[in-house]
Amino acid sequence: MVRDNLGAIEKGISEACEKAGRKRDEVTLVAVSKNNPPEKIMAAYEEGCRHFGENRVQELTGKMDLLPKDIKWHLIGHLQRNKVRYIVDRVYLIHSVDSLRLAEEISQEAEKRGITVNILIEVNVAGETSKYGTAIEEAEQLVIQASMLPGIRIRGLMTIAPLTENAEDNRSHFVKLKQLSVDIASKNIDNTNMDILSMGMSGDYTVAIEEGADMIRIGTGIFKS
Repeated sequence: MVRDNLGAIEKGISEACEKAGRKRDEVTLVAVSKNNPPEKIMAAYEEGCRHFGENRVQELTGKMDLLPKDIKWHLIGHLQRNKVRYIVDRVYLIHSVDSLRLAEEISQEAEKRGITVNILIEVNVAGETSKYGTAIEEAEQLVIQASMLPGIRIRGLMTIAPLTENAEDNRSHFVKLKQLSVDIASKNIDNTNMDILSMGMSGDYTVAIEEGADMIRIGTGIFKS
């Protein structure tokens, strides 16, 4: 099933890129493997997936030791400050930095290890009280403050759009995040790139791609039975 599911996802990605006048290689598929066993993850790996995303630190670190070393792991869920030390030198990208205190903790742990950690600033574009993420009005200030910290590099922005049956309902949220990234990029803030927009999931990834997503995070669409 994973092979068939990935085939359908790949078709959707390609069609969305074509519609938006983009190249397929501009979009990275992150397979969200939370709650899936290593054998299912390997099924996606064998179909060419190399980017995998996890929500919880304990599950992420447990899987890292069981799966191929060339996997690029993404921490996409809420990150507690006391868990930073377990993953800061093991993940490819942290998507969910939503406060200066968390950025400071990542910076401190990165400094201890002599590394630079790639992060995204999570923005709660829709203003949902149930979601993490900085308010869209405060995002630029957080970028400026975090950019001054040693040991981290800001690579872009991330958002989790509302769950909806109609993907078009989320288009405006994706447009806002894209515009925010353009605005921030125009400021030429040191230690900051806006080359990654992580937005779009199983139900709305094609719309996200049309509006500029560079990374899409898909779990159910890949791993459903």
